[in-house]
Amino acid sequence: MSAQERALPQTEANGPKAADAPHAHTHEHGAGGHLRDCLVIAATSLLLIGYWFEWLPSIWGVDTALLAALIGGVPIVATAVVAIYQRGDTKVGLLVSIAIIASIAIGEYFAAAEVALIMTIGEMLEHITLEKSNTALKKLAELAPLKARLLENGSEREIAAELVKIGDRLLVKQGEKIPVDGKVLAGYATVDQATITGESIPVERRDGADVFGGTIVTMGAVEMVATKVGQDTALGHIIKMVKEAQASKAPSARIIDRWANWFVPLSLAIAVLVYLVTGDVVRGVTILIVFCPCAMLLSTPTAVAAAIGAAARRGILIKGGESLEKLGTIDTVLLDKTGTITVGKPSVKDLCCYNGWQKNDLLAIAAGIEKRSEHHLAKAIIQAAEKENIPLVEPACWEPAIGQGIIAEADGRQFLLGNQLLMKNKQVLLTPEQQAYCLEHQQAGGTAVIVAADGAVAGIIIIHDPLREGAKATIAALSRENIGNIVLLTGDAAVVGNAIGTQVNIPTVHGDLLPADKAKYIEAYQAAGGKVAMIGDGINDAPALAKADIGIAMGYSGTDIAVEAADIVLLSDDLNKVPETIRKGRKAIRTIWQNIIVANAINLAAIIFAAFGLLGPVLAAIVHNVGSILVVLNSARLLRQK
Repeated sequence: MSAQERALPQTEANGPKAADAPHAHTHEHGAGGHLRDCLVIAATSLLLIGYWFEWLPSIWGVDTALLAALIGGVPIVATAVVAIYQRGDTKVGLLVSIAIIASIAIGEYFAAAEVALIMTIGEMLEHITLEKSNTALKKLAELAPLKARLLENGSEREIAAELVKIGDRLLVKQGEKIPVDGKVLAGYATVDQATITGESIPVERRDGADVFGGTIVTMGAVEMVATKVGQDTALGHIIKMVKEAQASKAPSARIIDRWANWFVPLSLAIAVLVYLVTGDVVRGVTILIVFCPCAMLLSTPTAVAAAIGAAARRGILIKGGESLEKLGTIDTVLLDKTGTITVGKPSVKDLCCYNGWQKNDLLAIAAGIEKRSEHHLAKAIIQAAEKENIPLVEPACWEPAIGQGIIAEADGRQFLLGNQLLMKNKQVLLTPEQQAYCLEHQQAGGTAVIVAADGAVAGIIIIHDPLREGAKATIAALSRENIGNIVLLTGDAAVVGNAIGTQVNIPTVHGDLLPADKAKYIEAYQAAGGKVAMIGDGINDAPALAKADIGIAMGYSGTDIAVEAADIVLLSDDLNKVPETIRKGRKAIRTIWQNIIVANAINLAAIIFAAFGLLGPVLAAIVHNVGSILVVLNSARLLRQK
């Protein structure tokens, strides 16, 4: 195994296993498979040429055409037998095997050899085409850095990237790949993260910033500490997810597989019927060749593999064929506010104290309580306290009130920290002045975090989270994609949600929602017949992401639980990837149906021609393989989709 492969998670660095690759034929391919096919093709061709020109009518008393049929046909028959024995698969190669055996049985040795030769050539061409179209994993594997500069005991030395351990201090210079995921300790650099996020514009990275393995320092240099290595890196996760997604079966593929199981008895019945009606055995044999459903079996998995691979290169991880197919049916999009429509980097913009409280004391308590929280707003309050160098007051007791805030005890006092719903439920009354203060800022899109001590309001902290760049354009793009319902869901106050909705032209807004409420709204739209996509990034979005037909997580700005619950992960914070993702899903669905129609049209036409004696076994084998190759080439077009 190469250093590059060892540096990657053990998920077939050079692509999916042959067993996982989407193909309907039988041979295991790669260098060895292609070599064997070439030898079979060469031997069969030479024997047929010798027989045709009567240079070599027999060898050791055996008819040369029969020998050619055996050399070409045995691998096909053997693989069909193995498929039946190991997987119970009667679809793969069985009909062609029966046709070859039947041709030999009736003395049509030359026809049997020709069919075997053409099928082998067609299968090899099909696999070569598949390998070229299914390049996503290979290209991802090539992104893995091979070397790293380790800083140790004041000196620098070069080591293999797979030897880097968590906690190692590394140096990355201009033009070099960052070897693993980590955090910048010193220096400044611009980093091209296109390999991870799909974004071509370099980003600035300095002290404290996160960096991803496989990305490139385009300018400057940084010292960093390794935080994730091997299969735990962002690149490792991407490779693993893409491999699993490409190997997964879409619903249409499972339906086609079940349908294809009926092809063998149906084709045998039709072949026998044609023979009984016409008395022509060759016509029956030809029916068996053209009836093989190889092109149809390729129609879905090739499109799924190509679409998922192309999306991965654009920083869009689609977790499987089922997700891809559902994506193509979406007509309703629900979006979370914080971290989705907004940047997810809120900051304290205003603060008002009451009942004798002072700013520093209020921030010390509020930040201390929020320290245990993963909520976006918690970070803003903590940062405000740290900016003023205010020591935090650690709470003695701490209890979350889901969707409302936090209940805590500190310095012997009972504190509430959260929204107006929490205050209402705990019977903390806001004065008209306090209510007006909250409303004024909420109407401007700000969030009011109320702090109460022993049942009385101690202060109100106003937090603003800026709109994500391109949010308005994204909503417009979704409308152009004929998304009938675009809805904003937020746990924030309804007045805040309405203010944000107005700014980005989202017509329907639901506010004051608990995580369970978001899931209920999704159920309501689904009950009305909608196909729902939910877009979010926080822990409180996870139930909704899981409930939706398609959950889309906003990548590495999102929490691990949201990413895990989602069907699709956007690796960048670019909200414009949402309509792009939907377009890719719809294009994949169209391609799958094009493949199915083409495959069935060719098969049906060939069956009719064969039944009327207008198509012989050799031409039938050519038509059979042309159908398969057309399907693969059509799927490969998805790789070029922008």
